[in-house]
Amino acid sequence: MNLLFKIKFTFFSFLVVGLLVFSYAQNPIVQTNYTADAASLVHNGRFYIYAGRDQASPTGGWFSMHEWRVYSSTDMVNWTDHGPKLKVTDFKWTNGDAWASQCVYHKGKFYWYISTSHREKKGKAIGVAVSDSPTGPFVDAKGSAIITTDMTPNQGDFDDIDPTVFVDDDGQAYMYWGNGKCKYVKLNDDMISFSGEVQYANVPKFGEAPWLQKINGKYYLSYSSSLPSTIEYCTSNSPIGPWDYQGRILNPVDNCQTSHQAITEFKGKWYFVYHNGTLPGGNSFHRSVCVEEFSLNPDGTIPLLTTTKGGVKTSVGKFIPFERVEAETMAWSHGLVAADDKNVGVYMSSISHGDYIKIRDVDFGKGAKKFVAQVASSAKGSIEIRLGGQDGILLGVCEVNSTGGFDKWSTINAKVKKIKGVHDLYLVFKGGEGELLNFDWWKFQ
Repeated sequence: MNLLFKIKFTFFSFLVVGLLVFSYAQNPIVQTNYTADAASLVHNGRFYIYAGRDQASPTGGWFSMHEWRVYSSTDMVNWTDHGPKLKVTDFKWTNGDAWASQCVYHKGKFYWYISTSHREKKGKAIGVAVSDSPTGPFVDAKGSAIITTDMTPNQGDFDDIDPTVFVDDDGQAYMYWGNGKCKYVKLNDDMISFSGEVQYANVPKFGEAPWLQKINGKYYLSYSSSLPSTIEYCTSNSPIGPWDYQGRILNPVDNCQTSHQAITEFKGKWYFVYHNGTLPGGNSFHRSVCVEEFSLNPDGTIPLLTTTKGGVKTSVGKFIPFERVEAETMAWSHGLVAADDKNVGVYMSSISHGDYIKIRDVDFGKGAKKFVAQVASSAKGSIEIRLGGQDGILLGVCEVNSTGGFDKWSTINAKVKKIKGVHDLYLVFKGGEGELLNFDWWKFQ
């Protein structure tokens, strides 16, 4: 546990964000880590986000990123942290930097393209990991980089970063990337190599973070401009251009110089994924992923979007509480930090008096009478089960006693007043000074 981060996060959460924001906030969607450079993927009814983790010190003046994490949702308002599913140490040819990435599905496999520093060759390089599952385990698919700086002549560009991969209807895959200039290649069917020379795409205002997709038969290439970054886009009748500039999608974001986007349709609605620096302690090196819902214009163009603290207003699925729910699933939280363990996976740690988890639009159906949770603790505290707010209707209290240590897990339960219908659920932690418990999962019966 990082005590300095815990104190900083808890204090500034009240001071800067305020209680009214807590009541209605949905952005950033992750409050238990700093996250950035998100890419999205829809698979089997889930919306996945693949993001790097910002780990710079509070006074750090540059990026410190060593792992990529996976988050997912079925309703776009409650998100599950699946943990660090890929790390720079999984690539033997790199010496660090978990920069922007994207995961795509093709012929039964998930290919996760990443940008990182090359150990032997100058500058950044692009590699790829592969898995049978969207949440891994992922392994280096090639054992070496796909793209290195010596593969392309310099045309005023900088590093080989920010890969985006698009598989067209005919099965041909294209990879775009770049910093200062936009580059692209046609990938071979193995998805880990390419034929021919690297090409340059002529698009205006290009900085980095390309995102290629097809909407209603037309190809859209969105990307970030130079600092402070905006999001611009072009369209074409071909995946390799020529590209016609269409305009701006997003102005510079709050408290952050960079920008990185993903645009994805899910359950009939369009979602725009990006990052900003609005979490307590946030800045250009402590970024946080956000999501906005939007609609295409009647002519198929993308409107200029506005960032919000409220985020996605309407859920697109039911949240059922009668099966095991990971504690790292939430719409909002206060004071908690995500931790990882090889035995229990991701769990919530650094929990103090007054911290809480909010889960939106929980469907209790015909009724729930009992609350069950798995916790680990060396202290005495409680979990208050409430509806509608931190001080909302109290349904019951689940008492937490010492389990023998913060790594000793035990299942506890409490009776609750019978709950019916759909409600916002709050799990509020109470107790004395210091850390109260670690929290792994919960469910109602």
